[in-house]
Amino acid sequence: MVIEHDEDRADALFHALADRTRRDIMRRVLAGEHSVSALAAKYDMSFAAVQKHVAVLDKAGLITKRRSGREQLASGDVEAVRSVASMLTELEQIWRGRVSRIDELIATDPRTENHDQEE
Repeated sequence: MVIEHDEDRADALFHALADRTRRDIMRRVLAGEHSVSALAAKYDMSFAAVQKHVAVLDKAGLITKRRSGREQLASGDVEAVRSVASMLTELEQIWRGRVSRIDELIATDPRTENHDQEE
């Protein structure tokens, strides 16, 4: 069940980051805390639309929100971003292992050795 939970979390993280507006919001809130209304002023869309983007990021655990009076403040969660980077590193390592195996197969392929001798 832990693996399924990890996969659900990965789905939520990558879904949240699949949208360019949400990635831009992440850049802003990682640089510093912003109110949702200040974020909304940065985009050519309604406050409600920006609020929905923030909610997706919050649900994925990429940002944290807190209230300060009437304002809702959002800040980026660096650990969540690190978990995304860790997932991508894991995928890259799998790919590099595959490339390594292909290189080994080519190096030990008798046809490749004969081809080199002919030249």
